[in-house]
Amino acid sequence: MNEETVLVTGGTGFIAQHCILALLDAGYRVRTTVRSPAREAEVRENLRNGGCEAGDRLSFVAVDLTEDRGWVEAAAGCSYVQHGASPTPSGHQVREEDWVKPAVEGNLRVLRAAKSAGVKRVVLTSAFGAIGVGHEPMSRPFDETDWTNLNGKVAPYQRSKTLAERAAWAFVGREGDGLELSAVNPTTVLGPALGPDYSHSVRLIKNMMEGQPGCPKVNTCLVDVRDVADLHLRAMTNPAAKGERFLAASGGSLWLADIAKVLRQGMGIAAGKVSTRVLPNWFIHLIAIGNPAMAQIVPHLGVNMNATAEKARRLLGWAPRSREDAILATAESLVRLGLLKGAS
Repeated sequence: MNEETVLVTGGTGFIAQHCILALLDAGYRVRTTVRSPAREAEVRENLRNGGCEAGDRLSFVAVDLTEDRGWVEAAAGCSYVQHGASPTPSGHQVREEDWVKPAVEGNLRVLRAAKSAGVKRVVLTSAFGAIGVGHEPMSRPFDETDWTNLNGKVAPYQRSKTLAERAAWAFVGREGDGLELSAVNPTTVLGPALGPDYSHSVRLIKNMMEGQPGCPKVNTCLVDVRDVADLHLRAMTNPAAKGERFLAASGGSLWLADIAKVLRQGMGIAAGKVSTRVLPNWFIHLIAIGNPAMAQIVPHLGVNMNATAEKARRLLGWAPRSREDAILATAESLVRLGLLKGAS
């Protein structure tokens, strides 16, 4: 049994909980951060849904990414940090600064604490949003050399992810003093939900299963959350991952209508409400007026978002599940946990 401790930030998060499962399975002790101690029971229950009774190999510490207090203590005695927590502003009308400042300062807070505690390496959960947004149409797949073009049309969340990752690399380069950094940049993350608090990406499948009237012409790469967790583990321990960023994608990109077809073919009667109809762009433009969620989709209509994870496969031996497996695992978990509206 490995007695090294790994700090996983944001223990209530979808990716973070799968990272905790992977680390415990690999024999590590895990300490995870939550904003409120009251969430511990929920996290443990979700891990049970993932097949793990964590017991005393998992501990919790209550800290807030927007405050310095407690972070040095949280990282104390940890060999590694997997940092995926990111403050998310609430409410519809938030300034860009409300996204960017907490994300950048949160990363720097965790990196300073890791450096102070003598941590070997931090694995940062960044995002495809820091790579593939704001560009002119690409004739090749996006890769790790690409950075989101902040002069293009970039939503506040994606801007915050880009600036926060850049700030992390700058900090380690300038004053890391031996602290190592790797970054994982997942595309759309699917896979088994562990409870009712799941990611926006899982909601994509939920909406399809619950009968949304069709699919906007949006293109995305996919990856299973269990493979994202596996990539974090590889990026944490493999010497070749030092100073590198890794796109997490399983195969080429799909249009949303293709995802709907996979559900129809693989989920049988449970996918009876799934529509494979492609909604015309003019219709999305129309309903985006006065609908902030739809307005965020408009810049992506018809845009090819293909990306390659060849680097993670080659350098780290990463071998993700198929796109189809990721899609169906998501749907199956929503059925199993009774999370679909109107399901019998």
